[in-house]
Amino acid sequence: MQTDNYRMSGGCHCGNIRVKLELTRAPVTYNPRACDCDFCRKHGTAYVSDPNGSLSIRIKDRERVVRYRHGLGIAEFILCGSCGVMVAAELHVDGWLHAVCNARATDGWTQFGEEEPVSPKNLSASERTARWQRLWFRNVSIVS
Repeated sequence: MQTDNYRMSGGCHCGNIRVKLELTRAPVTYNPRACDCDFCRKHGTAYVSDPNGSLSIRIKDRERVVRYRHGLGIAEFILCGSCGVMVAAELHVDGWLHAVCNARATDGWTQFGEEEPVSPKNLSASERTARWQRLWFRNVSIVS
């Protein structure tokens, strides 16, 4: 797995939450997933992930981070409580951490391919979990 060639960074507006992504392909080959649920629509998110890449999330001040669950409560969203940007979401399954990044929170979000609409709200809890485990980053670190 070679990820050294496609590194990206980003984070929230005020800099409290920073992300580093290592992708296994050129960013233009990824089509960020624009979820149609009320929460994601209202935050204008489009998610990017690479199960063979990695995602590092660095939090300066944990007190200024908001974690939120909605819908079936399977995934937990990571938002900055100061500037309001929804940066990432995480999923804990069987002792493993999976995560996805809001492509629009990356510094080079315009480098990604065209966004594609998705509708996980039409999936059962087990279908969502299986889909996310298949698509989301598996090599994830969250440091504060």
